[in-house]
Amino acid sequence: MWHNDAWGGWWFAMPLAAVAFWAAVIWVVVNVFRGGPGPPPTGGPRSATPEEMLAQRYARGEIDDDEYRRSLDALRGAHHQGHRP
Repeated sequence: MWHNDAWGGWWFAMPLAAVAFWAAVIWVVVNVFRGGPGPPPTGGPRSATPEEMLAQRYARGEIDDDEYRRSLDALRGAHHQGHRP
């Protein structure tokens, strides 16, 4: 009396398909908001130059004025040393 030949023995597939559908929807939403998976974005943050890192240390008070100037001269001297005629 309750037997439906149109579905046969596949009555359990509908709940599994619903769970799989909602899992896929949640996965897509999470990855869209998280920014992945996919290739890493180009044009990301660049690393600071040695002079910028030195200026940051000076700004934070990790080094004094004399140390900043000596280090800056050393960096600039090392940078230009290879370009002297």
